[in-house]
Amino acid sequence: MSEVILEAWEGPTVPVHALSEAACAAALEADPFAAALAKTAEFKGKASQALLISAADGSLDRVLFAVGERPMAFRSLPAKLPGGVYRIAEAPEGVSADQIAMAFALGSYRFDRYKPAKGEKASEKPRLLAEGCDVAEVRQVAHACALARDMVNTPANDMGPRQIETIAREIAEQHGAQITVIEGEGLLEANYPAVHAVGRAADPHRAPRFIEMSWGDAGKPLVCVVGKGVVFDTGGLDIKPSAGMRLMKKDMGGAAHALALGRMIMAAKLPVRLAVLVPVVENAISGDAMRPGDVLASRKGLSIEVGNTDAEGRLILADALTRAAELDPALTIDLATLTGAARAALGPQLPPYFTDDDELAGQIEAAARSEADPLWRMPLWKPYADALDSDVAEIKNDPDGWAQAGSVTAALFLQRFAPKGPWVHLDIFAWNPRNRPGFPTGGEAQAIRGLYRMIRERFA
Repeated sequence: MSEVILEAWEGPTVPVHALSEAACAAALEADPFAAALAKTAEFKGKASQALLISAADGSLDRVLFAVGERPMAFRSLPAKLPGGVYRIAEAPEGVSADQIAMAFALGSYRFDRYKPAKGEKASEKPRLLAEGCDVAEVRQVAHACALARDMVNTPANDMGPRQIETIAREIAEQHGAQITVIEGEGLLEANYPAVHAVGRAADPHRAPRFIEMSWGDAGKPLVCVVGKGVVFDTGGLDIKPSAGMRLMKKDMGGAAHALALGRMIMAAKLPVRLAVLVPVVENAISGDAMRPGDVLASRKGLSIEVGNTDAEGRLILADALTRAAELDPALTIDLATLTGAARAALGPQLPPYFTDDDELAGQIEAAARSEADPLWRMPLWKPYADALDSDVAEIKNDPDGWAQAGSVTAALFLQRFAPKGPWVHLDIFAWNPRNRPGFPTGGEAQAIRGLYRMIRERFA
């Protein structure tokens, strides 16, 4: 990711006047030339509209940008600007320089691994001279979000289990973390039977694995971050239709988010110990694939009936959350692209989260609002837990249809394996299905900026 947020710049800059709708109207009323341009450009001062105002020589003199009340409106700004260096000359009260710089950085993201912009130079991209903000912090967080989005956008042929392992090893090396990887048949010896069962049908060079990264000084509170890493989900023998399989390259979004959040924590040197646990599998189809009706062992010792091989994410998370419990964490976070029911409930832009800890929920919501990183609390509704009862095992992975609330019952399944202390489960989508300025179609980093801020403040 090239640097679009500049700490210093000796050349000319173009001022951006970021104003409310009312302030835009007042500015145009006081400037007949700008008002004439606005009429031609159909600029009405609505949120995220930009008006480019030329100087007498035809060069860009200034930009009028309508912000509305949302700091993340600045995500759309880079898409509306020609190449050059800009600075914020005016901004609405209550919008910080850090919020503006972060939004601008996130909005500048582009995935061009397979379709690069030919001949484009960094100097041809819009860049922001970020005055009055912590540029290093903004860059670190934006780079971590870009990593998560790159991983989600990369197709499964180039983002298999080994590639995720390589990325994890690079992050560990960069930040001085310890890392262990258990692969293939070693998962059975190390007692990760559910991870092995889900991933065993894949080709040997895409064998399942369990990645564990640890960082930080002894004596500090332990934060455990768990991420679902299904590099591609066919649905298994309960095979998905082609339309349902089309975006399943993103089913490792939880792993990508866990690694990105871990990178943020380590880069900031937060006063915690960190464990990042990532089970990585391909839910493939072969003669050795798990079958509907199979009963699996789990690391916790609970037997699990497989009612649906397409509910595989919760199986690998069961082993990972059990491992988290063994570490006795002060806080556990799991991230997973887990259920379509979460999208049916809240859509693609608003990921639900589940926790029984009201204090933790309040901290998460406050941090999410501060970072304009939206999410929504959903209930761990205990009366639905009976839907997970199995006739032949201690629990099953597909709930009875009467419960209907698929994201809730998935969270209740995970709770059976989660540590007893503060725990939160996030059912993310990790994808923008609609292309709009600042939010290109493709991988999206959801909730981790808010989670990072929550961790920073909780353990300050």
